[in-house]
Amino acid sequence: MKILIVEDEEKLARFVELELMHEGYETSKAFDGRTGLDLAVSGEFDLVLLDIMLPGINGIEVLRRIRKTSDIPVILLTARDSVMDKVSGLDTGADDYITKPFEIEELLARIRASLRKKSSSPASLSAQLSCGMLKMDTASHIVNYGNDTVELTNKEFKLLQKLLENKSIVLSREVLLEDVWGFDYMGETNIVDVYIRYIRSKIDDIYNVKIIHTVRGVGYVIRE
Repeated sequence: MKILIVEDEEKLARFVELELMHEGYETSKAFDGRTGLDLAVSGEFDLVLLDIMLPGINGIEVLRRIRKTSDIPVILLTARDSVMDKVSGLDTGADDYITKPFEIEELLARIRASLRKKSSSPASLSAQLSCGMLKMDTASHIVNYGNDTVELTNKEFKLLQKLLENKSIVLSREVLLEDVWGFDYMGETNIVDVYIRYIRSKIDDIYNVKIIHTVRGVGYVIRE
């Protein structure tokens, strides 16, 4: 497994690198956001450790750009521990979040968990999902309708992916909320309905189709 460390504190980056090498991982380092972004989207790595406070491009923006093309696991490393920083990182598409200073054993455990989750996810087993002219490539994080690319945010992508993975199966709002936003999500409970509307505005409304169906009192389903 190859891990990219994007961290401007060179001593910390070196310390983490040595610990990862000791555990048998291959590593590379980047000390600014732009270099880190270029390496992260190269397809050479299995996981990214990403600091938020970076020169050039900050970590949240790096993550946002990564998620346009890749679902590589990303763990945020940061000294900022406010709730809003954590929410912002997770909403942008981070797989996990750890606050400095941290114990290396905890970081290693989080890395192992993220890699296990990635290797066992349906997306890693089958990268191509479809419904009629709607095509999703989960590996490249691209959605097309016919020859057109559909621009989705990370949460919109994950919600659509969950529905496509369970095509013809009605999923309740509670299931979607837990799987897409996480069991500890503390925001508005109608967030699923809001994001379904976002997706419909980008696909159903534009192409005059009905991809996502509402099952009243239950939830949502994608049918051919």
